[in-house]
Amino acid sequence: MYAALLRGINVGGSRKVPMAELRALMENLGYDDVRTHLRSGQAVFSSGRGDEDALAAELAQGIERHFGFGVDVIVRDHAYLRAVADACPFPAADLEPKQLHVTYFSAPVTPGRFAEIDQAAFLPEEFRLGDRALYLYAPNGLGRSGLAEHLAKPRLTKGVIATTRNWNTVVKLVELTAPAA
Repeated sequence: MYAALLRGINVGGSRKVPMAELRALMENLGYDDVRTHLRSGQAVFSSGRGDEDALAAELAQGIERHFGFGVDVIVRDHAYLRAVADACPFPAADLEPKQLHVTYFSAPVTPGRFAEIDQAAFLPEEFRLGDRALYLYAPNGLGRSGLAEHLAKPRLTKGVIATTRNWNTVVKLVELTAPAA
């Protein structure tokens, strides 16, 4: 099973993607077991063809044709989503889900990309890098996070798609993509 992470839809009244239409579009593309989670851009599905990048490109093209606007899409399989959750460098079980977020990247990112950030200036907020993920601890939530605002600057995400999910969604996507027992 895969999760498709759509960036920047159904936020602030623009780029509307009704979940029922998204599910129908994905089924028309030949994906199976399609389900959506919330209305903020998560869908899970199975497919016997393509790799993550090819599936993401196919879905992005389908969305643009159907809805008339482009949407960045990242597709990740269950094993990767599970590995991201398991590798969390922060004590997820001890934190409120609104305090912990994961930014998924479309490609690996290196520490050099974020070297200019003086992490001490943002304490108690912190971030840690994985290979294609960034973990953000924001004790007052994402909306009040100066570090999150700084991390979202275009020069830091240049050349990659980046989309952030709260910890509840990270865990839910692991559950939704898990193989049937």
